[in-house]
Amino acid sequence: MKNKTQTDVIVIGAGIAGSSVASELSLDASVILLEAEGQPGYHTTGRSAAIFAPIYGPKPIRVLTRASEIFFKEPPDGFTPQALLSARGILMLAREDQEFSLQTLQGELSAEGSIHELDARQLMEIQPLLRDNYATTGLLDPSGQDIDVHALHQGYLRQFKANSGELISDAEASTLRRVGRKWEFHTPVGQFEAPIVVNAAGAWADKVGALAGAEIIGLVPKRRSALIVDAPAEIVTEQLPLTLDIDEQFYLKPEASRLLISPANEDPEEPCDVQATEMDVALCVDRIERAFKIQVRNIESRWAGLRSFVADKSPVAGFSNKVEGFYWLAGQGGYGIQSAPALSRFAASQILNKELPRNIVAAGFDSTSVSPARLQ
Repeated sequence: MKNKTQTDVIVIGAGIAGSSVASELSLDASVILLEAEGQPGYHTTGRSAAIFAPIYGPKPIRVLTRASEIFFKEPPDGFTPQALLSARGILMLAREDQEFSLQTLQGELSAEGSIHELDARQLMEIQPLLRDNYATTGLLDPSGQDIDVHALHQGYLRQFKANSGELISDAEASTLRRVGRKWEFHTPVGQFEAPIVVNAAGAWADKVGALAGAEIIGLVPKRRSALIVDAPAEIVTEQLPLTLDIDEQFYLKPEASRLLISPANEDPEEPCDVQATEMDVALCVDRIERAFKIQVRNIESRWAGLRSFVADKSPVAGFSNKVEGFYWLAGQGGYGIQSAPALSRFAASQILNKELPRNIVAAGFDSTSVSPARLQ
């Protein structure tokens, strides 16, 4: 039997959710961060083309995103040597048959951001790749920004290690059980014990929950695929907005001098090392070519990631109602990067029984909106 390693908190999963909460917890507690893969963020975080979009996602995500803005703009000293955000407008397109969707979204967001409604002519001016007569109207959010996902993720891991946190890779759980007042976590690389376990296992979170005997939250991992393709030679990509369908049927985003395109698919998958299918590629090319003056002749790269959701598409953050000392931090879907700073601070305050950060309270965050109890 290998030696037992004891700590205050074990965090399972070293993607953006696990690394951010481990970093926040390590300010006040001893923390071990366990990752099943050989490197952190392999499955989803490392495949994300994230954008900071305060108008994107269900209400709890929008609140958490607004509360995260100050962190993105002013990260802690030593967190990263480079800026985490860079300007990128967000343009949402609506065809004539989608105007109800646009009006509905506009009504929801009217009090939350600086969105502007545009007519067909204005759309063409902002997005010169758009085909004539494709969209009749749209919404522009000029406050959107690209997120440097790698810098954010590495910043959290750097801060975690600076606080004496320990990251252990290749540590997939074989058993997870409550013994007295502690959890015992058995892995191929050793046994770990702590009174609190944080389940930030991404697409595998329900499987970890079942291993611990916790409630099932109904998490569904969904495949989203993306391609990198050439941009038309005459287009300066740096000036283009992120452009997406109002019903999220596709999106197009500048990526250096090329274009990142996606069919914005959400196809249920078992947790795995997911890959883009030929159907994903064909669907993506068809939707993009219908909307934009682009002919996809060369696909430089393709990939897929898993975005995991519960029924209402809001995150799950809170202690289990079934087993003691088991904390859920799952179901961030496609919004985990932009909401990570605030969500991790909220989770750390709950786990350590501390006062909720003031900026999160000021943003109007309701903790019941993310509690696992809402799903039972």
